[in-house]
Amino acid sequence: MALDDVSLEVSRGQCVALVGESGAGKTTLLRCFNRMIVPAEGTVAVDDRDVASQQVEQLRRGIGYVPQHGGLLPHWSVLRNVALVPELLHQSDSGAAARHALGQVGLPAADFGSRYPGELSGGQRQRVALARAIAARQSVLLMDEPFGSLDAISRADLQTLCASLRRELGVTTLLVTHDLLEADLLADEIVVMRAGRIEQRGTLELLKSAPATSYVASLLERARVGGRRHESAS
Repeated sequence: MALDDVSLEVSRGQCVALVGESGAGKTTLLRCFNRMIVPAEGTVAVDDRDVASQQVEQLRRGIGYVPQHGGLLPHWSVLRNVALVPELLHQSDSGAAARHALGQVGLPAADFGSRYPGELSGGQRQRVALARAIAARQSVLLMDEPFGSLDAISRADLQTLCASLRRELGVTTLLVTHDLLEADLLADEIVVMRAGRIEQRGTLELLKSAPATSYVASLLERARVGGRRHESAS
């Protein structure tokens, strides 16, 4: 999905959720920030630095990233997966950082560090992916449908954990989700996207009370969180 005149700023420490139907451009926009996608025009900046001016490896090591299916290396232990980025950044305490991150996501290294991804449940694998994304204490976190493939109980547990961690760490976060209620739980603001454009930005309460377009109103209604219908003048 091509992006069409998108302008988005996420303040330091803020969490913004991108929502919309499949093909709306959410993941495309997210991946512009770590140069997994390079836009044909425009500027993308992280920590006030143009990402195009940075070596892609260094850029990505400085940004936590949680893809939908975790992206763990199956032949590496849990502890080694989590220690990957601190090691690449030559942090002297990479092992301690990995063990601390595993503890933060509720998987003590003493119990889980020597296991392999294939020995874990889906929810546990996503916890490991989250631990890997925060182990190097990055200031920016990108999350692409991180809980989309989980069962309802695991998803609720991970949502609660993520909300708590985000408050604790104060990390600047961009979250892609189809779930408006998840967006409301985890994010300070919601950005509704459609066909590569931003339809509206605001809290869920603002979207409900004053949907900017008929699409936003329809999205809220289908998610069963709708408020007043949008009316346009003819």
